[in-house]
Amino acid sequence: MYYAVSYLKREKGEKRSWEFLGCEMGNVTSNVAARFAFFPPDPPTYDVHKDESGKLVLQGVTADKNIDVHMLDTKGGNKIIATFWRHPVARLTLLYSHGNAADLGQMHELFNELRAHLRVNIMSYDYSGYGASTGKPTEFNTYYDIEAVYNCLKKEYGVKQEDLIVYGQSVGSGPTLHLASRVKKLGGVVLHSAILSGIRVLYPVKMTFWFDIFKNIDKIRRVQCPVLVIHGTDDEIVDWSHGKRLWELSKEKYDPLWVKGGGHCNLETFPEYIKHLRKFISTIEKISISKPAKQLTSTPSITEHKHCKCLRLKAKKEKEES
Repeated sequence: MYYAVSYLKREKGEKRSWEFLGCEMGNVTSNVAARFAFFPPDPPTYDVHKDESGKLVLQGVTADKNIDVHMLDTKGGNKIIATFWRHPVARLTLLYSHGNAADLGQMHELFNELRAHLRVNIMSYDYSGYGASTGKPTEFNTYYDIEAVYNCLKKEYGVKQEDLIVYGQSVGSGPTLHLASRVKKLGGVVLHSAILSGIRVLYPVKMTFWFDIFKNIDKIRRVQCPVLVIHGTDDEIVDWSHGKRLWELSKEKYDPLWVKGGGHCNLETFPEYIKHLRKFISTIEKISISKPAKQLTSTPSITEHKHCKCLRLKAKKEKEES
């Protein structure tokens, strides 16, 4: 049996039509993913090695005694790198899934800033095939990746569901909503420049095709915790309508942040970004049913930075003439 979709784009104002044509079905999903979802920095911006004490550290990233580096095994058979950024008085932990064109080496300045301003612990990771993580980046590998990181948070740090906020930027909204749709007592979800699905980034389809990837439009309906959506009104990569629709479909809506004039890469530079995010964190802290957070052993060397990296979803919009 053979299926595929040919997108016939016409002049502006006319309707788009969809024509099913022949193509082998075996690798359609992975091909769709490869076209627009995964662009790991090449070469990676960091490496991992052991220091004199045998502790894993990120080579190429400024040393910080409040960072733990982990190498985790996933159900996909890969070994991924994860980092835990400890704040000395944090109650909540942010599990951050970054965008598709960055790795952990490019994220340390942003994490330093978020940790300091939000007073949270931050757990982040590189997808399979990113940075020093092994394997190939695929949709399902990202799901295995975030599951391994979540298990690490539970086992190594004793993080409870209600004290965890999962944060997904751009394509990182895929693994974020995968986890959030399965873990029912999470503290909250943040969707930053999120996508409705992979195909919907390229074409305004009204239905979900079986070979689409990151079907967030379906998974958001199963999320049981407060959802904050952040999106720029001038996002040139993932249209603002994606964020708007995800917010509309959320069961427990938190006041969204529509950044006027914001694009896909620069929302962190707007003052309302950190202000609104801090307000959301404060709200989740107040409704948390956990016991008071323990004072974590750490070195008070947290610093703030003025810059953050742009995480850009590089979509290849392939046009087929009718």
